[in-house]
Amino acid sequence: EEDMTITEDFSRVENTYQMEAEVCITFSDFGKMQKVCNLFIEKLGSSVTIRPPHFYHTPEAIDTLRRQVCVAAVGNTRRKAQEVCRLFGQSLGKPLLIREEETKEWGGHVDNPVSNSPDSLTLQERIQNATAYASCRVFAVFEIQGKENKRNRLL
Repeated sequence: EEDMTITEDFSRVENTYQMEAEVCITFSDFGKMQKVCNLFIEKLGSSVTIRPPHFYHTPEAIDTLRRQVCVAAVGNTRRKAQEVCRLFGQSLGKPLLIREEETKEWGGHVDNPVSNSPDSLTLQERIQNATAYASCRVFAVFEIQGKENKRNRLL
């Protein structure tokens, strides 16, 4: 309910009353939005007009994306370091230093629910224009441990 606003307008036309309502809903789930739109059309028929959706990202969603990209970059760095260690018969130890070097973001609309784009865009074009991308470059130093001899492990 906090993500929904309803504006109603009652008027009298001759001997009848007419009501116009505008319902604006913010969805975080695209599938749920489609279901609600289909329900409105099914129940109200031609008396309802569904405007094309406007996609945008909240600042919180962009922060989450940044964190996820950074964590993925650190994970990729660790896996690569493990492969290099295996190549030289070593094992990877704990991280000694992890530093985020650079983060880049592009695409997407951030926290701007009012669209300036023309209504002529297809749904696919709207999704593409609103998709946010991010990349992160990290620097990591790991401890390298020599492989233990099998005989030493038994002692």
